[in-house]
Amino acid sequence: MRKVFLLSLLLVVLSLVIPLLVVTLGPAPEPAAQPVPSVTASAAVAPDSETAITALSGGALVETTMADWLPGVVAAEMPASFAPEALRAQAVAARTYILQRVRGGAANHPEAGVCDQYTCCCARKDDAALREQWGADYARNMARIRQAVTDTDGQYLTYGGQLIRAVFHASSAGATESSAALWSGDAPYLVSVSSPETAQDVPNYVSTAEIAADAVRAAVLDRYPDCVLGDDPGTWFGTPVLDDSGRVANIPVGSETLTGAQVRALFSLRSAAFSVAYSGGTFTFTVTGSGHGVGMSQYGANVMALRGSGYADILAHYYPGTTLIRAEG
Repeated sequence: MRKVFLLSLLLVVLSLVIPLLVVTLGPAPEPAAQPVPSVTASAAVAPDSETAITALSGGALVETTMADWLPGVVAAEMPASFAPEALRAQAVAARTYILQRVRGGAANHPEAGVCDQYTCCCARKDDAALREQWGADYARNMARIRQAVTDTDGQYLTYGGQLIRAVFHASSAGATESSAALWSGDAPYLVSVSSPETAQDVPNYVSTAEIAADAVRAAVLDRYPDCVLGDDPGTWFGTPVLDDSGRVANIPVGSETLTGAQVRALFSLRSAAFSVAYSGGTFTFTVTGSGHGVGMSQYGANVMALRGSGYADILAHYYPGTTLIRAEG
């Protein structure tokens, strides 16, 4: 009888305690959602569907809209597997870059505001190319790209009330490059800032290029015919001077002094963050990162997104002092 009483008492206690625990502890919390950024409304821009673009697509002149053109740019410029906030940052940067070129005119093709060549404007792939590239993953990848474009519809970056030149690159070696180090003018929003990506985040973050001494000599003299190179190839490259971003500012090459960007172009290096060594008739360039280094680092943006940064925060970091605006209405 005593056992029955104790068992009944235990059941009563449990019936009181368990609901209290559920109320106190509650379900596991959901991950914190990214706050919606404060975006300044502006009549100077329009929604993507209302922004007309004359473009060169595969060499053909087409009349299109930002809504139709931009997804192919984002898909070509950034991996669809990147975090949603990185894709949104890329959508805003690419949209801004495109409209700035459309409004400012493109010297290489005055008949069109923008083209699909990354060496001139922004890379872009059409639907057929993306279906071939992604295969069975097309629907999923395209949905991610379109979502990033839709979520930022009509959003742009400005500085001093003007659209910025929102350039971007693949990855940096710890810091981005200042535009003043590469191009004429000194855009105050294109300055060197830290970038978090490392070899753990970026495929081929550190790459090497091996070039025979004869090929180096031929390339240098073809581009700089007055350059004097000694008999010993080991003396052709002097000690480089690095800039604040860690890239080569300039380096002696024979009787010439070249910028890091000039050496990068001469030997098709992935970036100007390089060192060079000579042994056994071959020069070895060890290169970190990829691209010109100015503006937003795409892999850096992805690392920031994975660590919890929203797209507005990413853009504010890589383009300091800029304002994120959206079309009115």
